[in-house]
Amino acid sequence: MHTTKISGHHIDVTPAIKDHINEKLEKVSKLTDQITSVQVTLLKDNKSQKAEACIHLPGKEIFAAASSEDRLFYAIDEMVDKLTRQIDKHKTKQACATKSLAS
Repeated sequence: MHTTKISGHHIDVTPAIKDHINEKLEKVSKLTDQITSVQVTLLKDNKSQKAEACIHLPGKEIFAAASSEDRLFYAIDEMVDKLTRQIDKHKTKQACATKSLAS
C-alpha cells in the first residue's frame, strides 16, 4: 500500500475532492504494485484550476498535470488519464528490458 498526500494551493481540499482523487488513484494503483507514494497538488489561479500529481516508483518518478477552466474534477480526471498512460508506457519498457535480459 502506498501513501497519498493531497494538498491545495489557493483552494480548499474538501472531503468530496479527496474521495474523488482517491477513487481515481485506485484505478492507477491496480496497474502496478510498485507505487511507493503519490503527491497530488491542486492549484487555482485567476482563470483555471489545475491538478498535478507525482507518483514515486522504485527508480522512477512519474509526473502529470492538467487544467480546466470549468471544473476541478475535469482537471483531476485528465491528470489521472495522463498518469495511467505513463504507467502503461513504463510497464511496457520494463517488460521489454526484462525480456532482452532474459534472452
